[in-house]
Amino acid sequence: MDEASSSSLTIKNKKDMKRPQTTAGLLSPINDDLLHNILSRLPALSFASAACVSKSWNQICSRILSRPKLASALSLHPSPKAAVKEVIEKVLAEPIRPHFVVANIGSGFRLYGIFKLISKKLGSNVPFIISTSSGIIGRDALTHEFKEVKWGDVCGDGSDENCSIPAKDVNYGILLTVGFVPGLKVDAIPLLRSTKEPREVLLDKFIMDIKDYTASVSGCTFPVGIMMFGDGLINMKPIIDALDYSMPMETVIVGDERGRFLYRSGNESRNVCGSAKNFSDAVALIFARDKDKPSGMGDIQFQIALSKGVSTVGPRHKAVSVKENNREHSTWLTARREGHPEILDGQQLLNDINDELEDYADSSDLYIGVIKRRNISMGSEKPRMITSLEFHGVVGGDDEYLYVSGVGIKTADYFHFYRSDPESALSSLKYLGGFMFACCGRGESFFGRVNVDGSPFVENFPGVPLAGIFCGGEIGRGPSRLTGEAHKDSDARCNMHVYSTIYLVLSYTPVPLEH
Repeated sequence: MDEASSSSLTIKNKKDMKRPQTTAGLLSPINDDLLHNILSRLPALSFASAACVSKSWNQICSRILSRPKLASALSLHPSPKAAVKEVIEKVLAEPIRPHFVVANIGSGFRLYGIFKLISKKLGSNVPFIISTSSGIIGRDALTHEFKEVKWGDVCGDGSDENCSIPAKDVNYGILLTVGFVPGLKVDAIPLLRSTKEPREVLLDKFIMDIKDYTASVSGCTFPVGIMMFGDGLINMKPIIDALDYSMPMETVIVGDERGRFLYRSGNESRNVCGSAKNFSDAVALIFARDKDKPSGMGDIQFQIALSKGVSTVGPRHKAVSVKENNREHSTWLTARREGHPEILDGQQLLNDINDELEDYADSSDLYIGVIKRRNISMGSEKPRMITSLEFHGVVGGDDEYLYVSGVGIKTADYFHFYRSDPESALSSLKYLGGFMFACCGRGESFFGRVNVDGSPFVENFPGVPLAGIFCGGEIGRGPSRLTGEAHKDSDARCNMHVYSTIYLVLSYTPVPLEH
């Protein structure tokens, strides 16, 4: 072969090397649809790594997570490490970017220990609230079976020196919920109490912290939703009243009145654990609109519904003589039936109720629902009259007084008797999803069968997450009339309920497609 021919062949071979290969044995680049399908099946941690591979992969990952998502799982494993491992693996089994974390545990687990285990896996910058609850509701991390697990009243977390728990009453379990809510900003804001006498509750500061945070991220001063967790040793009524006074009815408020909790805020200055100046009486998870929400992203709506567990008994009464026992946090009172002059003592009142209920007799699940008209103000604002319905448990009665739990009843306040009523609860259930806050008096012992509160939703909307807890006092306040009662005082609002289940529903409305 001459030199010219050799040179020509060399040039030809080089051209062939540069020419695209079309043989069946070589792979073509992965198209976006196939890559989207692959990435959407990755667990959350691998998905997060994939989003860092390239700009195009990051864009595809952003499209996959363009809609809000809740991931939730429970475990009843007695080992805290094993239980946390089970729920973490389940909630991170699919792509999600945590915007907030809520964990609820049994009294057999220590709050701080579980708090550290979860923080290690989910990071230290995500707003996080963990509480000890009276029970947990959700799907098992291993079997995917829906469970309502009720334990009992919360009394510490097993590490409280003043509230030790007998071994037979220790409960093991955890419910973990992780939320991805694009278009919203979320943070945990505590209600602080001074450590110095008289240990003043900084309620005005709490309200202002919520408004200031909301204004900084959304441009308005009112959040769309508040999830409250209170300490079992404080009275949440003044706190909920202050929120009710300060927030428009469009702001939904739900939560657990009594428990134990720890929290972590995205703002380090709010994390006061171990502070010498303040400790926290309650904590609120705040959901506010994001003023920098990208165009083309839909809106998340917060809706609230109530499954009642009480019904009225007998006529309306008016309080006549009222005495408060602050040491026992109870009230002694006499009353008269509306339209009747006779003053009735406690025994007469209970006898009348027993006649109405045909010798029902058991006062352990009797309540009085008191209509309270009170002037409420915050800071230097002018007082405003608020009408509310507040429940007080009936403790007993004798030939002098009717004894009820709680204080704050005044002479001339009107009230009805209420009793727990499973039939009322069954008839008012709504098919909703999201979060549940159920009274610890409900459950199997109340209805006579298991999974009643959650099953309507689970059966009709399989695959949509539903997470909940049994509470020592369920909080529920929203734009709709929750009580469902035809009170003469139609403007009375009930924000703290008994024998009820509160449902918080997060729905999403996508932006309509352009044609």
